[in-house]
Amino acid sequence: MQALSVVNRRSFLQLGSLALARTGAERLALGAQINRSPGSASEDKADYTLHIAPVTVELDRSHIISTIGYNGTAPGPLLRMREGKPVTVDVMNDTDTPELVHWHGMLIPPEVDGTEEEGTPLVPPHGRKRFALAPGPAGSRWYHSHAMAMDDLHKGAYTGQFGFVYVDGGHDPGQYDQELFLALRDWEPFFTATMDDEDDNTHDGPLLEKPATMNTDPDGLEVGSMTYSINDKSLGSGDPIRVREGQRLLIHFLNASAIENRRVALAGHKMKVVALDGNPVPTPQELDSVFIGAGERVDAVVEMSNPGVWILGGTEKSIRESGLGVVVEYAGQHRPPQWIDPPMARWDYTIFGTANSNSPAPQQTIELIFEKIPGGAGKFNLWLVNGKPYPNEREFVLQQGTRYRLVMRNRTDDAHPMHLHRHLWELAEINGRKTAGVIKDTVVVPYFGRAVVDFTADQPGLALFHCHIQQHMDYGFKALFRYS
Repeated sequence: MQALSVVNRRSFLQLGSLALARTGAERLALGAQINRSPGSASEDKADYTLHIAPVTVELDRSHIISTIGYNGTAPGPLLRMREGKPVTVDVMNDTDTPELVHWHGMLIPPEVDGTEEEGTPLVPPHGRKRFALAPGPAGSRWYHSHAMAMDDLHKGAYTGQFGFVYVDGGHDPGQYDQELFLALRDWEPFFTATMDDEDDNTHDGPLLEKPATMNTDPDGLEVGSMTYSINDKSLGSGDPIRVREGQRLLIHFLNASAIENRRVALAGHKMKVVALDGNPVPTPQELDSVFIGAGERVDAVVEMSNPGVWILGGTEKSIRESGLGVVVEYAGQHRPPQWIDPPMARWDYTIFGTANSNSPAPQQTIELIFEKIPGGAGKFNLWLVNGKPYPNEREFVLQQGTRYRLVMRNRTDDAHPMHLHRHLWELAEINGRKTAGVIKDTVVVPYFGRAVVDFTADQPGLALFHCHIQQHMDYGFKALFRYS
């Protein structure tokens, strides 16, 4: 399984090596990892190289797909970096279309962030660009294409252009036996007039922003999928995750979907959530399942205390049986893998927070109203922020050093994973439930619901704000924040 990236942390610490440890079969621990070798780079050689080119992905023996990936694989290599230590990245584009690599969750200047809207230079077809950045903050970040796709489902985030970045802050106590990087992924997207997704469990919320009068026009086409994997393998294909009773696993989850939010569970086990979007939470929680919006990351610790052969995968049966899962096998256990449905529970960010914030109080409030015009973009829906589709470049002007509150009012029948580039925000309220101390870069604004976040304008330059569903972003659901 490509980039499953299992690390035996205790050996890692004892050896002081940046190479991936091998556990079990060689295929399981594929190290597709690029590590910076201090002292080895010259002025002519970048610390990291990403080569964008066509690749094939063997989801199982009977299902091989063609896509675009990095360095011959999809997902691309796991990149390990040191917080604050400058690095150079060469991006080589061996395709016929311009490309962009976005460093999601990084606090870096707009010229290297990887979006056309912010002014990052495009990597031309069959060309190359070198980018210099100082990684940070520490934690689980990721990189992916930020090219527009529109009605071409072979471009942008629909391709295999994604991969993990782990930024080491030097403070990891290594209190686990294996470290896994697991990306949830959908493939072979198609247009559909119906979108049914039981994993989106925000529909039973308080619906604070549901309009009194609903637009009853028929929806435009959305994008769906029925082909899934964790990293590059569908459930039942590739090697299992091999564990021993008494081990502790640290799992870095990433929802690398361009299409949907997802809920996952490890049958027979609980997962203790210790970080969201790579940032430690004030109040870790032990849960039966985790809900991950497109673009979000969840770090969870699992105590391996229930010997057997289990499935880690999507909680929606049709999604799991279409590939979104991986087998977890205890040593000495030989039986068919088991699945047990976890209890139904609404995802609640606020349980990870505290009652009071240590941050300054917000000085200004920006209201953001999200609306959908069904079929407003021809065959597709049109998405509005404060009554306008992108471009709405001059509405949001920030004063450097000011603490802002964003009140996001979702007046649509979708749960939207909203991302603000080059900044971190602190959750203040979800659907009327207040919290503090939870730091993220992406938050799912519930179906007909409200999310309130606070952030400090401390990253001068343009900053893109958008829904992380590719089609929504392409058809208007974005805005550009700028500094005065």
